[in-house]
Amino acid sequence: FGIHALLIVTVTLSPATAPARSEKNTTGDVCPPLWDLAPENLLDFLVKDNKIVINAWNYQERLGVYKNLLNSSAKYFTAFGSQNFGNILWGLPLQHGWQFRTGRLADPSSVTSCGYEDGDLLCISVRSWWSCMNYYLAIIPFLGAVEAGLFGQLQYEIEILPPEERRADFCYSVADCRSRIPELMDEWKAYFEVNNFTVFFIFSMSPATFSSFELDDALCLMWRAHVSSIAYALPKFQDSLKYLSDPEASFGEDWANAVDFIAATHFSTDLHNINNFQAFLPQRMLVEGDVLPSISDFSPQQNRVLLSLRALHKANQLTGGLLLKLWKKAMSTEAGRKMGRKLIEDLASS
Repeated sequence: FGIHALLIVTVTLSPATAPARSEKNTTGDVCPPLWDLAPENLLDFLVKDNKIVINAWNYQERLGVYKNLLNSSAKYFTAFGSQNFGNILWGLPLQHGWQFRTGRLADPSSVTSCGYEDGDLLCISVRSWWSCMNYYLAIIPFLGAVEAGLFGQLQYEIEILPPEERRADFCYSVADCRSRIPELMDEWKAYFEVNNFTVFFIFSMSPATFSSFELDDALCLMWRAHVSSIAYALPKFQDSLKYLSDPEASFGEDWANAVDFIAATHFSTDLHNINNFQAFLPQRMLVEGDVLPSISDFSPQQNRVLLSLRALHKANQLTGGLLLKLWKKAMSTEAGRKMGRKLIEDLASS
């Protein structure tokens, strides 16, 4: 059973025929949509009443939160490629960009024009399951980084604007989030602790002496916080799935389940890896009538991978989580994780 589980997982995680993308000098085709227009400094956001005010329900501003995280942590990743492309935080904004590009941040109830081209395209709807889940992978990491000192000593407090609905389901400042979700804040703060970064990447200026274990430690903390964010947000926004078609709702839950398996390998979430990895994700929202593995405007590989995600989720449910436990056990050593990552890379390049 363990070998069978391993095969299911590796097939599921494999990008299969995802095209390799070379590192380019322009960011337009490899970075999230509108990346160059996003605020790149905290003072580029609105400053009012001695506070930096961020509208997290605007795509460009939420993207700016990610951009600031990447810019402020860039010095720790100089050994991993030019233009900060080796930064392991790229997975977060690239996933957010995919959500925006595929219409997953728009109002799925269609009651408002939030997120639609004929309305407010940059609006992020609080009725979107994807956008609410993403809040806990954008704003919480950001506020954890603020608390950890990644941005140094700020002269202004940070305030996040609330959405029009469900205000109680989110927190809006370091102090607010610290009081409401201290454990989750601790996990993101642990990743962003400047002292930890210094330990992880002390040899980053000299790649020849760099040990992969420091990067593995950083990936461990990052993935631990990532998985915790999803685990906290999943039950909170379960009721938002009602706005989605059944196929899309199932895909969202399947994807959240798959992240647990990916996280266990300490998969490197740099720009190149994530762009390759996301190539098999659906380019639009799933609708009623989409039946796997025969969605006509999806590639055979996309159909196969979505079907595998579904099978993986069902198998994990049927085994009461045993499948994930087996995978985690296999990935509990550096050698095991290396094997897991290599399986993904080999399958992706075949």
